Amino acid sequence: MRWDRGRRSGNIEDRRGLGPVAGGVGIGGLVLAAIGYFVFGIDPSTTLSAVEAVGGGGQAQQEGARGTPADREAQFVDVIETSTSDVWGQVFKASNRSYDPPAGVVIYDRATGTGCGMGQSAMGPFYCPQDRKVYLDLAFWEELSGRFGAQGEAARAYVIAHEVAHHVQNLTGQMDKAKQFGAKGVDSGSVRLELQADCYAGVWAARASEASGGQVSLDPKDIEDGLKAAAAVGDDTLQKQSQGRVMPDAFTHGTSEQRMRWFRAGVQNGDPAACDTFGASRL
Repeated sequence: MRWDRGRRSGNIEDRRGLGPVAGGVGIGGLVLAAIGYFVFGIDPSTTLSAVEAVGGGGQAQQEGARGTPADREAQFVDVIETSTSDVWGQVFKASNRSYDPPAGVVIYDRATGTGCGMGQSAMGPFYCPQDRKVYLDLAFWEELSGRFGAQGEAARAYVIAHEVAHHVQNLTGQMDKAKQFGAKGVDSGSVRLELQADCYAGVWAARASEASGGQVSLDPKDIEDGLKAAAAVGDDTLQKQSQGRVMPDAFTHGTSEQRMRWFRAGVQNGDPAACDTFGASRL
């Protein structure tokens, strides 16, 4: 994957080495329990228990350093987030709208306060709609390749693009649409929201090279790595790994086949209009 010469916007807040402090600024661990974080087979009740254990629905947090970090791993995050802003800026402009990037990508370790409650590494990467920030513990990359078998930088880029896609959904009202459906199950609002985010990640992959003047681009193998990442985190695959059976009533993100298919739809069309999971008769 090409990215080294990609533009860096410095929309990064580096909280590594900092811990949350007592106090509350957010409004609800329920947000973290329901939507916004990448799927790793975490029961929402587990998330809520973690939030309650550390002091309720919100946690204050010492501000981290803002700007472009010095280390390569964090610079990768900076370049990919900047690339997503370039892509979505073009998409919004075509509809006579202006795109507001996420308030930042927060890089942290172990735990951090968010506008949605306590964020913890075990949740995986997630987006908080309350403070409009993406949260990422870089140690997750090891889990992505080790536990989930999703290798390569393109798989990591897919994760970032997926979380930024939740921000796009927040801006466009898609998150409100999800509330019209159930919270779990094969036809739930959560599944429709997550599959749309997968498709939006594909839109980014399709348009990244053009938006960056070729400085950020994915070749066919990179797309395959992204598809493998999508497949690795399907509800059915994770449930089989964790409990030996599939429970469709507990789906929150969609099957491996669905996640791959919607990501591919975004790549092939490069158009968010192809990502209407809320109007689709077949997920």
